[in-house]
Amino acid sequence: MTVRPIDGKGAEDVLVDTEGRVLTGVEDGRILRVADGRVDVVADTGGRPLGLEWYPDGRLLVCDADRGLLLVAGSDIEVLVPAGPDLRVCNNAAVAADGTVYFTNSSDRFDLEFWKADLLEHSKTGRLLRRDPDGTLHTLLRGVQFANGVALAPDESSVVVAETGEYCLRRVWLTGDRQGQSDLLTDNLPAFPDNLSTGSDGLLWIAMASPRDPLVDLLLRTPPLLRKAIWRVPERLQPKEKRVVWARAVDFATGAVVHDFHGTAPDFHMVTGVREHHGLVHLGSLEERAVAAFDLP
Repeated sequence: MTVRPIDGKGAEDVLVDTEGRVLTGVEDGRILRVADGRVDVVADTGGRPLGLEWYPDGRLLVCDADRGLLLVAGSDIEVLVPAGPDLRVCNNAAVAADGTVYFTNSSDRFDLEFWKADLLEHSKTGRLLRRDPDGTLHTLLRGVQFANGVALAPDESSVVVAETGEYCLRRVWLTGDRQGQSDLLTDNLPAFPDNLSTGSDGLLWIAMASPRDPLVDLLLRTPPLLRKAIWRVPERLQPKEKRVVWARAVDFATGAVVHDFHGTAPDFHMVTGVREHHGLVHLGSLEERAVAAFDLP
């Protein structure tokens, strides 16, 4: 695995352009492009960019936790859906060929910096939303426990959302006899699923942020008042993510595991973004000042 340092913390997601260069957003609002030993600033949202996708017209679609759903081209920023009471944590997205955007609002209760509180409180206020090209908004799923990554099937027959706090991926059917219905694509994952992406190989790639913690699983079975008390204790005493590097790819139709890459590295951990591009798997991390990549064997 190759780790590429960048000038900024929290490269939460990764995106690849037509020349194979990697883009990522960092916590100070900048969107960086990494290639050939160079790190260039391509935009600054003035917020906290998370998920990145390409819009059909070539602009960057940015899920910004502070500003909402954005279209970005250099210094030109168009707000598609503003952050506010109805969009508290715009987290990740997938874009259809016609410009329809599927995106997540992780929580109606907590801002991004309190994501651990949302997981422990387990109030299930996350949502999967759709924005039509004419600007109309629809809610496709409610009651999602920290709605996170989003990915479209290659034929756009379904959209998948990561339900981080329930260790599962939920699927909503967009076409066919089951249109509008939802089901579980995969359940009981061994780690917290974060961002999702559709690889150039047609597989559904999952960023596995951290292995399940038996203590957290135990806490989720305790009364709500106790869970609230726990997430209010000092940060140093709260459950911590494990220092692992983990990415998994599954089949869109069946959820069957095709690839599972799991290990440790001295200079990278907590994979929150993953993108397979012609045999090279790129990784982002909410905690690191770097992006990483490895070749598919």
